[in-house]
Amino acid sequence: MDAGDYVKFILALLFVLSLIGLLATVLRRLGIGTPHTPFKRAEDKRLGLVEVMPIDPKRRLVLLRRDGVEHLVILGATGETLVETNITPPPPKRPYISSALEPASVLSKDSDDDTDSDTDNVSQKDLQP
Repeated sequence: MDAGDYVKFILALLFVLSLIGLLATVLRRLGIGTPHTPFKRAEDKRLGLVEVMPIDPKRRLVLLRRDGVEHLVILGATGETLVETNITPPPPKRPYISSALEPASVLSKDSDDDTDSDTDNVSQKDLQP
């Protein structure tokens, strides 16, 4: 056997392994051969993992969300303990909007003095890209 035969063997092996991986991915997407349901879109999921915090090397604190209600659970090597249930999640935070993103007309209202400065003469057309 020369080097060319070894290269052919490795390429054939990689090709077969990639076909097996592709077939497994397609079967998993279709839900065939797995005890779980097929993958769902994010908006269709009812169950989610919100946060995990390790307590020590053997235990961790887990916050789960099911149907919009959160449950706090401690998972350990010997079992699990439900700490709190029916926790309502906090409302989503509004993103911080910097004043640098506001239009010049809003910024110019802050200064009510009659002095003409260079910033007061800027129009909306000058600010648009």
